[in-house]
Amino acid sequence: MYYYSLNEYLKQTFGEKVYKISLDGGMTCPNRDGTCGDRGCIFCSGGGSGEFAADRSLSVTEQIAQAKRRIQAKTDCRKFIAYFQPFTNTYAPVEYLREIFTEAIAGEEIVALSIATRPDCLGAEVLDLLSELNAVKPVWIELGLQTIHEDTAAYIRRGYPLSVYDEAVRELKAVGVQVITHVILGLPGETREMMLQTVAYAGERSDGVKLQLLHVLKGTDLLADYEAGKVPVMSLEAYADCLCEAVEVLPRNVVIHRLTGDGDKKLLTAPLWSGDKKRVLNTIRRAFFERDVEQGIKYKKIQNTP
Repeated sequence: MYYYSLNEYLKQTFGEKVYKISLDGGMTCPNRDGTCGDRGCIFCSGGGSGEFAADRSLSVTEQIAQAKRRIQAKTDCRKFIAYFQPFTNTYAPVEYLREIFTEAIAGEEIVALSIATRPDCLGAEVLDLLSELNAVKPVWIELGLQTIHEDTAAYIRRGYPLSVYDEAVRELKAVGVQVITHVILGLPGETREMMLQTVAYAGERSDGVKLQLLHVLKGTDLLADYEAGKVPVMSLEAYADCLCEAVEVLPRNVVIHRLTGDGDKKLLTAPLWSGDKKRVLNTIRRAFFERDVEQGIKYKKIQNTP
């Protein structure tokens, strides 16, 4: 079952394999500091979904150097993406953002800048900065949409309506910045049809999507609902089957940056099968193959997607 993987896109664009370096810009989130909430999204960990990022006490340059040493001890890679991951990475004065983003892309080995943020944190000055940086090196903005369904958005305490996402996408496209949309599959109360509606909606508007299994992590408000029996989690087989359908509703030119995610094993409560990445990827491969056999399509081996 063919899909446009991130690895394929990177090799086409930069001529070789490229690795992401997760950086911590030292920011927080308007859903945590009282601006629109003080407890964060219901599924978000205390680390702002950035448990695998570098140490925020280090400078950006030091974080990059540390990550490069770790990656190059295992591979001979030469090109990297600077990825600001934890919390909301445009939620700071634009002068500070200019400083850390410019520092991040200074090295020749950094070929792109990826910034995870919220669509309600993209003011005019930030958009101008992103446009300026995009003239130097490609800029990707990763938006945490998760769902298009307002009842679910209210439950997870997303903190903004769908119209804010739509406007952010329009403004980012207007300045030439790539948009990558995060979608969570398996949110409480959502049917398979609802999940696919979100995937299709994101795919129509984005350059890339990240598909993420719902994880129940320690230290989140979601954990209490899970322990109370209010949050069913998907089986591995159901998740793989859902991915088959999700890939089918996406436009062929949309890059799939992720088929699943890695929850920190120290925090992961459910589903525990998601901690075995090799098993997960093998199950997804098998599901894709079986889907092609059903449809009489020649199988094309999928690539690992971060």
